[in-house]
Amino acid sequence: MEIYHQLNRWIWGFSIGSESWNGRLAMISFVIVFAIEFFFSLPIMDLLGI
Repeated sequence: MEIYHQLNRWIWGFSIGSESWNGRLAMISFVIVFAIEFFFSLPIMDLLGI
């Protein structure tokens, strides 16, 4: 039972919940980039000047 409570805890470095947090942050960033490209009708690289 103790491991279950550690899955969503924010711990720096290698931990049990690091893969969950990595996936969540990747999904959020994908949605943000998609929304920016959709509303501005430009690729994100052009908006950043790259």
